[in-house]
Amino acid sequence: QVHLVESGGGLVQPGGSLRLSCAASGDSSRIIAMGWYRQAPGKQRELVAMISKFANTDISDSVKGRFSISKDNAKVAVHLQMNSLKPEDTAVYYCHARDSKEYWGQGTQVTVSS
Repeated sequence: QVHLVESGGGLVQPGGSLRLSCAASGDSSRIIAMGWYRQAPGKQRELVAMISKFANTDISDSVKGRFSISKDNAKVAVHLQMNSLKPEDTAVYYCHARDSKEYWGQGTQVTVSS
C-alpha cells in the first residue's frame, strides 16, 4: 500500500508562483513514476506533469514553459514548480504514483485569483 501526501496548495494572484510537493510513504520502493493531475469544477481530471524513475518527464502543453516537475533523490517525492499562474490553472491538484498499480493523493486546492 502506498500513501501520497500533497502540500503547497493555496491562493495566489495571477502571475504568481506556487510549489507543490508530494511525498510517498508505505511500500513505495517499486514506484516507477510520480506526477500531478488536476481537476477543475465540472471538468475531467487531466494530466499536468509526470516524472519517471529514470527522470523522463511529461509536461502537458497547457503548462509547458510555466510549470516544471522534479524528483527528490533523498526520498520518494516529487515537486511541481508552478510559475506565471493563470486563473485557468485553478483546480484541485492530485498527486499520482504508479508501480504495477495506481495511487492517488487526496488533492490540494490551487486557486489563482486577483
